[in-house]
Amino acid sequence: MKSRNISFKKRLIFDLFKEYRKSEISLHELQYLFWECTLRCNLTCIHCGSDCRNGSLVPDMPASDFLKVTERIRDQYDPGKVMVVITGGEPLVRKDLESCGRELAKQGYQWGIVTNGVLLTEARLKSLVEAGLRSVTVSLDGLEASHNWLRNKECFAAAFRSISILARRDELVFDVVTCVNQKNFGELNEICELLISAGVKRWRLFTITPTGRAIDNPILRLTGSQLKALMEFITETRKAGRIALNLECEGFVGNYEMEVRDTIFFCRAGINIASVLADGSISACPNIDRRFSQGNIYYSDFLDTWNSRFNVMRDRDWMKTGICRECRAFKWCSGNGMHLRIQDSGEVLCCNYKILNE
Repeated sequence: MKSRNISFKKRLIFDLFKEYRKSEISLHELQYLFWECTLRCNLTCIHCGSDCRNGSLVPDMPASDFLKVTERIRDQYDPGKVMVVITGGEPLVRKDLESCGRELAKQGYQWGIVTNGVLLTEARLKSLVEAGLRSVTVSLDGLEASHNWLRNKECFAAAFRSISILARRDELVFDVVTCVNQKNFGELNEICELLISAGVKRWRLFTITPTGRAIDNPILRLTGSQLKALMEFITETRKAGRIALNLECEGFVGNYEMEVRDTIFFCRAGINIASVLADGSISACPNIDRRFSQGNIYYSDFLDTWNSRFNVMRDRDWMKTGICRECRAFKWCSGNGMHLRIQDSGEVLCCNYKILNE
């Protein structure tokens, strides 16, 4: 794919950023640690990449096992510079988040959660904040009907209640994330106004990766024209300045870079981001193919694994296959995000840069 659709000015910026990316890869410093504390969930969302359910064949990891990992990380890193993010499944199904959070705070970490918001009450939030909670991300995937459709349950009211509660807590770093699909695409302006009226300051948008339950559902994927319209919506909303809106780490989007997110696309999975999955697997971003796991905390030392492995994510020349082989933008995107790659074949599941330039 040719890159002449990218302006000369942005090509120069991308070339400079490429050198910064090389430096970050060489340093390989841990900045974010995700803990997939459970695969249980109170919802059965139709787009779930993890295929989580109310029950799970994988038992919840004991918090003490994860805390051994965070204690070990302190041998090399200042815990004040490593953000711990607890995810799932739905982390709020666990009753021991507060005790785990207190231990993380004692170790010197800041920590946060990613939640669907259904179980987040005023009382639970108060106890979590007292235990050291510092950041929360809540999902809201449309107005009432479209949100309930995607989440496969009547849960819009509960999710919006939690958003309203969080918007009043100035001590928290808080944002809302929305999965854009065919059902809610036409509602983006209304969702934006709804969030602003609730006091939300930060909003992120992402599109569906065709994995898990989403793999064969075309309603979840945007068309090329819709994707372009989404980029324009984000660009114009950012210019208006009423809410801080960002496109998630969707992959490289050419001339829309620096227009739709605060930073230039850079997949930091395995470079600055690691995760401990529910079964103990040591991986990068928890959204990537689980077969990219680099070890397991039950038979591998986390720091040794972080320092000596993850080469598949640090050197991504192997990604130059299929549609990426002849693409001149590869030097800037390095083959898109790891979450868009299949471990067996290495093929990319989708490429928004290609779609935007068709």
